Amino acid sequence: MSQLPPARSVLRAVAADTPVADTVTLDYEARFLRRKVLTTEGGARVLIDLPETMSLDEGDCFEMEDGALIRVLAAPEPLIEILAEPAALVRLAWHIGNRHTPCQIEPTRLLIREDRVMADMLSRLGAHMHGLTAPFTPEGGAYGMGRTHGHSHGEDHAHSDSHSHSHSHAHSHAGHSHGHAHSHSHSHAHDHSHDD
Repeated sequence: MSQLPPARSVLRAVAADTPVADTVTLDYEARFLRRKVLTTEGGARVLIDLPETMSLDEGDCFEMEDGALIRVLAAPEPLIEILAEPAALVRLAWHIGNRHTPCQIEPTRLLIREDRVMADMLSRLGAHMHGLTAPFTPEGGAYGMGRTHGHSHGEDHAHSDSHSHSHSHAHSHAGHSHGHAHSHSHSHAHDHSHDD
C-alpha cells in the first residue's frame, strides 16, 4: 500500500471538474476529524493532520504537502426519511433541532441518521418514515461551528446561546456602571448595580 504525502489543509467546495489525485469516502462521523490516517479509494494511505478539528462536506478536498488534492465523498449510511405536509415538516424539523440531532433538510423531506428513540418520537408526532441508505449531508451548526453535536450536550444547552449574555454584566467602577446587556438579552437584563 502506497503512502501519500501528509495533508495539512482543506479546500472547501472544490469544483467538480478540478483534477484530484484520489478520493476518500467517509460517513458523517468520519467527516469530523483533525488527525487521522485514511485509506483512499485508490488504496493509498494518507495522514490527515489539520490544525484544528473540522467538519467536512462532500466536495471538500484535503490538500497534500505536494499540492495535490484528495476529494471527500459522502458514504451511504442508514438513514430515516421523514415525510409530511410542508407545515408539518417545519414542525418536525423544529423538534429534531431541539434535540440537537443532525438533520438534512430538503423541500419535501427530512433525513436523519437511523435512531430508534428519534423515530419513536417522530412517529408520535405524526411523521411518515421510511428507512433508506444514502449519503448524509445535514445542515451545519450555527455560529460557524459546522456541526450540531447530537446528544453531547444537556437540554440546558439548547437555550444557552440565546441567553448567554442575558444577565447584564453591570460592572460598577467609580460610580458609573457598564451594563453589557445585549440586544438579545430579553427579559433577563436586570441591572445589578445599586451604587448611587
